[in-house]
This record gives sequence, C-alpha cells and structure tokens, in this order.
Amino acid sequence: MFKRDWDRRTCAKRGHTTYAPAEPELRARLRAQTELGEAWRCLRCGDFALGSPHGEGPAEEAPLVPRGKALRDIFILRFLAVERLLRGVLIVLVAWAVWKFSNSQDAVREFFDSNLTVFKPVTEHFHWDLEHSPIVDTIRKTFDYKHSTLLIVAVALLAYALIEIVEAYGLWYGRRWAEYLTVVATAAFLPLEGYELSEHVSAVKVCTLLLNIAAVVWILLSKRLFGLRGGVVAFEAERHSASLLEVEQSAHVPVAAR
Repeated sequence: MFKRDWDRRTCAKRGHTTYAPAEPELRARLRAQTELGEAWRCLRCGDFALGSPHGEGPAEEAPLVPRGKALRDIFILRFLAVERLLRGVLIVLVAWAVWKFSNSQDAVREFFDSNLTVFKPVTEHFHWDLEHSPIVDTIRKTFDYKHSTLLIVAVALLAYALIEIVEAYGLWYGRRWAEYLTVVATAAFLPLEGYELSEHVSAVKVCTLLLNIAAVVWILLSKRLFGLRGGVVAFEAERHSASLLEVEQSAHVPVAAR
C-alpha cells in the first residue's frame, strides 16, 4: 500500500531544517563529517544535509518543525482554507448580483418577461407549461421583494463571505482562533444545510453537508478544541514532546544505516 512520506515531500519543496544543539552529546549525534564537509540531521525528515546548521542553541529552544501527522494536518487545514476562500469569493459575487438587481428590478422584470416568449416554442414542443413553471414563479416572486429587503440580503451575504475569507486566512496559517471560528460558524449553518437538503436533494448539497460535518468533527478532535482530549494544554504538550522525542530518536540512528 502506498504511503505518502510527508516529511521528505516537504523537504524536497522547502529544503531541510537543521539545528545544532548546545549539549555536546546530542550535538555530536546530530552532526556528521563527510568528505564534502559537515552535515547535520534534518529535524523534519531525519536525513543529513550538507552545510552549516540553520540555527543553534539549547535543545529545548530548537524550532518546532512540523512532521509526520502534523504535516498531514497542515495539508488538510489548507485544503479547507482553499475551499472557504472559493466559497467566500462566490458569495461576494452573489451579494454583488443581489445589490445590482435591487437597483434595477423593473428593468430586469421587463427584460425577463419580454424574452420569456422566445423559449415558448421549445417548451410547448416538450409539453412543458413555461408560464406556470416553479422556476419561473420563483424568479417572478423575487421581483416583488422590496429594495430594502434585497439590500439586507446583500449585506448579510457580504458578512457571511467575510467570515469565510477570515476562516480561510486563519486556517492557511494554522491559527487556533480560526479553528474555533470554523467549528462554530460551520456548525451553526449545519441545520440550514440539512433543511435545504430535505427540500431538494442534490449531489452538491450532500457532498457539502458531509464535508462540513467531517471538518467540524476532525478539527474538534485533532486540535482538542473546547477542552476535548485535554484541551490546549494537552495539544501543546503533544506538539513539544513529539518534536523533542523525534529529534532524540533520529539522533540515535547511525549514519551508516542511512
């Protein structure tokens, strides 16, 4: 079974991250001397990289380099960030369309009614009553909305789009506040998505609902939000202990074994 090596994949794209600890014994295990010069073990993938270390100091001050599961989590968060950004941009466009429509309802109504007859020969051929079609009735109902109501809808859509874009920014950069915002905002709209699905089932709506439910559950559990699984204290402790432990483990691997 194919297993993606997140560590080497990331190092191949961004380069290695090396560090020279001040502790002599640990420093000696992380360093190797080759015919081409000194090499230091990468804190991400564990391979030796030629050249001077990128930093040095006490081991407890070594940078927390995401690796393994942490790198996979970053990929998932950035996937969600892109999805939120695209959704936010789409909602902005819809809000703009609603605002434009609110300023020219009468012109749009006249254009719609005058051009509706163009499609009648086709619909009559298929025995479809265009004049009383649910789609046409829905469009005509929007023409009766008040200008102020449409403006409120446009502002609400812009506010929703702003939340989505802020979520996208925070998730891309791994901000913990963005994880809380994503869980709260997404969970708040789940009942509405469920109601829309009960009114009309479509593949897009089903996939969107399942994606949002999976995102909420995954972020809640993996990031230990709202005190789950020990909360932020356990989350930070896991990050630090895992990083230091992996540095120690990779330091004990003999150079010849690689």
